[in-house]
Amino acid sequence: MIQRFADWLIYEVAGLGADSIPLFIGFVKGGIPLGVTLAFLITSPLVNEVAVAMFLGTFGWQVTLIYVVSGILLGMAGGIILGRMHLEPLLSDWVRQIQAQSSAQSAEWEAEHISFLQRLPSILRDAWKIVSGVLLYVIIGIAIGAAMHGYVPEGFFETWLSKDNWFAVPLAVICAVPMYANAAGIVPVIEVFVAKGIPLGTAIAFMMSVVGLSLPEATMLKKVMTWRLVGIFFGTITLFIILLGYLFNCIL
Repeated sequence: MIQRFADWLIYEVAGLGADSIPLFIGFVKGGIPLGVTLAFLITSPLVNEVAVAMFLGTFGWQVTLIYVVSGILLGMAGGIILGRMHLEPLLSDWVRQIQAQSSAQSAEWEAEHISFLQRLPSILRDAWKIVSGVLLYVIIGIAIGAAMHGYVPEGFFETWLSKDNWFAVPLAVICAVPMYANAAGIVPVIEVFVAKGIPLGTAIAFMMSVVGLSLPEATMLKKVMTWRLVGIFFGTITLFIILLGYLFNCIL
């Protein structure tokens, strides 16, 4: 178990440089509308060049195109709907404090005509403050995923996610919640699922949920959102992923 935990932890820490949450904080701090920022948070982990290349080599260009377009549309639709809900008050106090400090600091710099080089030390300090602020939550999220990784009964997915079960898509989404991986890491798992007879739409719904909708990610997001906003965000994306899963099963 210790070796399995270590292997998973090393794998995930190696991918933290591309994590979307520090960028999410930067977008909010920069005054970008929350709906646009959430659209980025949804789309970024789902559609990236490594995952697209692996998808292309595994499933061909037609399935890859459908996946990429659906991932982008999911982010756009989610961002528009969540943006119209005016959820800014549900950001965490920590993020709103960063926003207030950033606005005051920007006004001071503009008034005093401070150059970029003079601003750089303050920018680096702020960047480290953001990274150090979310680091504990990132580690906790990874630890949750690592502790749960690999503890699924043999044959569980083939039995319960088969095409004969009408509830396979919602079940796939629920099963994905405790897990955490990036899109490139989950594509080989999806290939195995399809080879074992699990419908492609169900497998893609599972992949989308692992990447963009997981308990470890919720733990990370808790630093920047209240639990209510995390619940609204996850609920909206869950509904879309389930609908896409059924749609994929009809057309693929």
